[in-house]
Amino acid sequence: MRRIFQEDATAVRGQKFLSMVEERQEAGNAIRTDEWKTILEELQIGRASFYAMRNKLLGAGLIAIKNKEYRLSGQFSKDLMDMARWWWTAVLNQSEESL
Repeated sequence: MRRIFQEDATAVRGQKFLSMVEERQEAGNAIRTDEWKTILEELQIGRASFYAMRNKLLGAGLIAIKNKEYRLSGQFSKDLMDMARWWWTAVLNQSEESL
């Protein structure tokens, strides 16, 4: 998380929000985007700070919004695999098969 957020406190809040999204998603009661006031209270942050944090998580591909609900996203993992493949082949000049 520290690669996404500059401050440790924000990284902790980001991790907490991800955990909240995961728990609610697994329980079949995903966090709705209109629950932002409750989330602000739970995370003890202001609206601007929440949306800045949320936008970084969205941009990194860790979460997605589907049907006005926050969901964990696999895009981050896909991006890492693409980056690893590119680094291995283009930068290190190794064959993709040896990855």
